[in-house]
Amino acid sequence: MSYAIHILQTGGPEVMRVVDVPEKLPGPGQVLIDQTAIGLNFIDVYHRTGLYPIDLPATIGLEAAGVISKIGDGVTSFAIGDRVAYVGGGVGAYTSKRVISANSVVKLPRNVTDKTAAAAMLKGFTATYLLNRTHAVKKGDVVLFHAVAGGVGLIACQILKQLGAVVIGTVGSNAKAKIAQNFGCDYPIVYTEESFKDAVMDITNGIGVPVVYDSVGASTFDDSIDCLAKFGTFVSFGNASGPVPAFEPALLSQKGSLFFTRPTLMNHIETNELVKELADWLFNYIENGLKVEIKQTFALKDVSDAHRALESRNTTGSTILIP
Repeated sequence: MSYAIHILQTGGPEVMRVVDVPEKLPGPGQVLIDQTAIGLNFIDVYHRTGLYPIDLPATIGLEAAGVISKIGDGVTSFAIGDRVAYVGGGVGAYTSKRVISANSVVKLPRNVTDKTAAAAMLKGFTATYLLNRTHAVKKGDVVLFHAVAGGVGLIACQILKQLGAVVIGTVGSNAKAKIAQNFGCDYPIVYTEESFKDAVMDITNGIGVPVVYDSVGASTFDDSIDCLAKFGTFVSFGNASGPVPAFEPALLSQKGSLFFTRPTLMNHIETNELVKELADWLFNYIENGLKVEIKQTFALKDVSDAHRALESRNTTGSTILIP
């Protein structure tokens, strides 16, 4: 008997319940994965709280790694025993076994462990599409990346260094500043001690940066806009402090013909071709030295504690859940 984490209603971490579930067989085009590690992400919190509505009851979670134990009809690209990982394919990763479309799954290279994959797929794919597709960072670009000591931030920081960029990052404490610096952040800014806007303008001699990557939302939006150089791009990809406030489009012209975009990973993994491209990029970065920091590990059955730790901002790097 396998088990899953179910939510019947939105709310706090206490709404998640451990439930025994019968094992499902894969249908045409699907595989059954015996999951060995599951990634924890802020989007899981958004699904749990209802900020991003989903149909209930539900099993949340979007990424995991494991071993294929059964294969459905028509699946020719995988074999039983293959080590694989996925992100997407709909919510449902918080479970010990999962049936999922083979189009959402990628084989893992030998140098990538199951735990690394579970910690890296969503965060790594996010960083990869942000830096390669949403705004293609070039060598020498000076980039502002908020929450740079978080899971996406530490991965993005390393990719940015491989791309030859200069990285300015915001963090909430001096301890997190040291972590970010160890992963390549050139200018970690402790936003609780100084204005990140003033620091950015100081670092760039008043010019500003060509792009701001922001997963924080409400509390950073206004000053982030003021950090952008003319024709700069504001990339909003999260709401950790609440949604970005409503603003008049004329603001973008007033501040220097700026661009505003709100991408989502789901659009970037809609086809198998898109998934493979992101996986090739990510695994290449790992091959070239990208390290995925797993700083916290929880049993899947203790997922409520994991959510509390994430929401309290007491985590750094990545967190994984072990079934």
